[in-house]
Amino acid sequence: MRIVLCFPVTEKHIQQIESAAPDAEIVNAGQERIDELLPTADIFIGHAKVPVDWDRVLKANRLQWIQSSAAGLDHCLVPGVIDSDIPVSSASGLFAPQVAEQTFSLLFGLLRSLPMFFRAESKRDFTRLPTDDLRGKTIGIVGLGGNGRMISRVLAPWDVRIVATDFYPVDKPDEVDELLPADQLDELLAVSDIVILTLPLNAGTQGLFDQERISKMRPGSYLINVARGSVVVESALVDALASGHLAGAGLDVTEVEPLAESSLLWDDPKVIITPHVGAQSYRRVDDTVDLACVNLKRFQQGKPPYNRVDKRLGFPHPSVVWRGETE
Repeated sequence: MRIVLCFPVTEKHIQQIESAAPDAEIVNAGQERIDELLPTADIFIGHAKVPVDWDRVLKANRLQWIQSSAAGLDHCLVPGVIDSDIPVSSASGLFAPQVAEQTFSLLFGLLRSLPMFFRAESKRDFTRLPTDDLRGKTIGIVGLGGNGRMISRVLAPWDVRIVATDFYPVDKPDEVDELLPADQLDELLAVSDIVILTLPLNAGTQGLFDQERISKMRPGSYLINVARGSVVVESALVDALASGHLAGAGLDVTEVEPLAESSLLWDDPKVIITPHVGAQSYRRVDDTVDLACVNLKRFQQGKPPYNRVDKRLGFPHPSVVWRGETE
């Protein structure tokens, strides 16, 4: 059995994977060789950030399982993989604490007018400017998966009301006041002062927040996107900010990455942009390898992996999400 890796592992991590699958050959392809070596894999663990000839991979008829090192699966859920029998498991929820911290950074930066204060600081201008409060707000979380649930847990002590939507509106956490099905998104938008996007990218969410959808948000509300950039249509967001319909936007992701230098979002004082760093953590690779090793043992035992996704939806059912279990 050959396991091909494509994420920034060290020798320590490779040894840990070898211990979990002692009879396997471990090949660390990296981004440089992943297109060449993926057709030789029985198991793929990682995230290809370069173009991969998936037709060639599928034609080789060798790949038995994909363990993504990311929560987003647009890097591997191509039509051929979706239509195949190859199981795919994600890192869904694995980096939820970091994503929650990133969400708070963006949210508080907007509410406390930090972009304007930073601009004033650069001019040595010590002038009071208006700020906003979190306390008493209604917060809508769109996509109550692992990230959304962690964000709701961290938000709960701040005297806020939390409304959420999810494709699987089950197991409502105590801190969430109302959990709605995904098709009731407009009801969430109508009552939310802050909308936080934590939903996956798939055919149903691509461009979901277009001009019509954003117009249904409350006037003066804020939009935070820590999901995938293509969920939001950039031109519609720019227009909503320029008109004052939205009070601000915090973006860890953008429709096109990297964000074009010509984008009007860069110079808007009501916008905070970070370069898709929400899941960054000094423990990221360690945690990913821990999950991969648990799933490797399950694979060898003939058990389905944790975080196995519905390939047409692009995310797992809450009942199969890994919560730190060991084998």
